[in-house]
Amino acid sequence: MNTQIQEFLNRIQQLEASIEQETKNRRQQWQADFDEHKVRFEKEVLAQQKRFKEGLLGYVLTAEWRHVLCVPFIYPVLLPMLLLDVFVTIYQWICFPLCGIPRVRRTAYFVFDRNHLAYLNWLEKINCAYCSYGNGVISYCREVVALTEKYWCPIKHARRRMQAHTHYHGFADYGDAENYRTELARLRGELLKMRQESLDAKS
Repeated sequence: MNTQIQEFLNRIQQLEASIEQETKNRRQQWQADFDEHKVRFEKEVLAQQKRFKEGLLGYVLTAEWRHVLCVPFIYPVLLPMLLLDVFVTIYQWICFPLCGIPRVRRTAYFVFDRNHLAYLNWLEKINCAYCSYGNGVISYCREVVALTEKYWCPIKHARRRMQAHTHYHGFADYGDAENYRTELARLRGELLKMRQESLDAKS
């Protein structure tokens, strides 16, 4: 990989770490703490949150007509998302070991913690769970497809790619015929190394 691009990527990682630290500081401001996989609030904080909770009946009766109109179109999308989730999971569980690609840990992409917020009614919590699942599925599938691309077709595009995945910038340059096979072998070697590290971590 080009050394200047690697420097840029390192800087991006540093900025992302700074953003995560600032987000953590904000969570501490609202006294949200993590207890293993659960979020824990102090009793006083929960009591304060409940003061801002909108009752379910009032929430439904005061809903804007455009939001009500969206409902029949929003929730049916859950079915294709579920199917995508299932098929991508089956695909990676069968194909990735055959190619020496590390499996993507599905659970790392799904975060369901908004149900602990006392200022949301149960309908709002269902909506939040829907969005969490949808974004989780897309992120999870994106990583599976990104690793697939890294194995089979790791070539940058001639045109700019919006929001490229994390592996993209390490791909072979577009039009570099002379070095493509060498780069392909290098990238597949990286995947094998990632897979071995993943297996070692489990043992």
